[in-house]
Amino acid sequence: MNNELFERGLRTRREVLGDAYVDASLSKADDFSMDMQELVTQYCWGDVWNRPGLPRATRSLINLSMLTALNRSHELATHVRGAVNNGVSRDEIKEVFLQAAIYCGVPAALESFRVAREVFAQMDSETRSGN
Repeated sequence: MNNELFERGLRTRREVLGDAYVDASLSKADDFSMDMQELVTQYCWGDVWNRPGLPRATRSLINLSMLTALNRSHELATHVRGAVNNGVSRDEIKEVFLQAAIYCGVPAALESFRVAREVFAQMDSETRSGN
């Protein structure tokens, strides 16, 4: 493992997804799955997310479209929150899902709208309660 790349990835992962999510992911890892957590943190978050070619907001929009196409609701929920943390507006997220409806199919986009609404409701509740 490249410790420098892992630490850079851990910082980026926390900035995008939040400490609570990252802490939960790492604390759930065991001997079987820790290598996957290290791989994702090092290469995905340490290397690709830190490349200079695209801003984080753009990377978030790309992720939302790909996760919609793949119908990966759990990861989509995580990245909706991350997109907002990266400065993506709810209207921009809506436009990604509308675009995805045309190219990926209406059922996939409907699921993405459903997931995003749940995430937004949770985020709004957290804001109201001061979390």
